[in-house]
Amino acid sequence: MFVINQELCSQCGECQDICPCGAIEQQSDDSFKIDAQMCSDCAACQSVCPFEAIEEVESDDSEEKSE
Repeated sequence: MFVINQELCSQCGECQDICPCGAIEQQSDDSFKIDAQMCSDCAACQSVCPFEAIEEVESDDSEEKSE
């Protein structure tokens, strides 16, 4: 599972552009969020981020399903 570190993110949108699943959406405050249920864990977003703001974290399956 991947998350965006908002402190490192410049809001450039490159991650959203490359995501093959459409799992990254821009929020009303212009930040980006990865939808864990839509994400295929392909890491394309992580590889394209120029600020290394996308981090892989341990997945908690029970938490993901409840969201």
